[in-house]
Amino acid sequence: MRNDTDTGTDTGAGADLDTGTRRVRTESPLRGRIALVAGATRGAGRALAVELGRAGATVYVTGRTTRERVSEVGRASETIEETAELVTAAGGTGIAVPTDHLDEGRVRALVERVDREQGRLDILVNDLWGGEHLLSDSVFGKKSWETPLADGLRILELGVRSHVITAALALPLLVRSDAPLHVEVTDGTAVSNRRYRENLYYDLAKNAPIRIAFGLGEELAEYGGTAVAITPGFLRSEQMLGHFGVSEENWRDAVAREPAFAVAESPHYLARGVAALAADPDRAARWNGKSTSSAELARAYGLRDVDGSRPDAWGYFEDVVYGGKGGSADDYR
Repeated sequence: MRNDTDTGTDTGAGADLDTGTRRVRTESPLRGRIALVAGATRGAGRALAVELGRAGATVYVTGRTTRERVSEVGRASETIEETAELVTAAGGTGIAVPTDHLDEGRVRALVERVDREQGRLDILVNDLWGGEHLLSDSVFGKKSWETPLADGLRILELGVRSHVITAALALPLLVRSDAPLHVEVTDGTAVSNRRYRENLYYDLAKNAPIRIAFGLGEELAEYGGTAVAITPGFLRSEQMLGHFGVSEENWRDAVAREPAFAVAESPHYLARGVAALAADPDRAARWNGKSTSSAELARAYGLRDVDGSRPDAWGYFEDVVYGGKGGSADDYR
């Protein structure tokens, strides 16, 4: 399950969400809030930006692929301009800012722009990655010493260094908020990632955001803030759909090739959970410093995916794939 479209029904702006203790009204609950989704070109990042916008937020969306330039990911079909337009169409205000988050100067300029235009930041989402193209050929199935060193170090740059740079430069603006929220997006929870993630570089890249959220949870506590690490399950991102040669409309055709794909989820499943978390006044007590998943957020806030299901990919892998229990992926929808 890797992190790397915009379909479906209304996610909950104007609906009631079950928080576990009470039901809260979500009619534009983030109206007036300022969010930055770093890495919003496609996949979970795009959906996160759209759902925050649907909840009423002003969302700055960043990434390296624009209508004029394609990043090393090599996909020209998704751009940050398109993401910003989707945010606005959903009911928020989308603002596209081309940014390479490994370039300290560009990130400083981004933060200065948000400061100049808004005076604060309420929600920071670190969904920076873009390393899928390095995995199949260079990483998976190889020992660390067999992995091309340049590719391994690039994975750490994309999955760790970019997160650290962005957090370091944006947090001084974030703590001006009356309720700062920092979200680290990764692949796997603290529980699921107790298992080795196939390759040393990938393991480091996907565990680091969990520790970043844990550490920042300690630092943000005095500001009434929340830091949380989140993960989707088996994500039906544009890149994964392309890998299997299917679309969102016929994604189940890929199950014949990969049976576990039967438990796959749309990017909006995780995004709905994060939007609900961002609107939760008790989020610090419930989530600060923790690692959670799309399925756990869906259970906590009474949410479902775009097809009405509630997939639990990590539960399926824990119970069936690794635990040897009987059952199929469809049992975990």
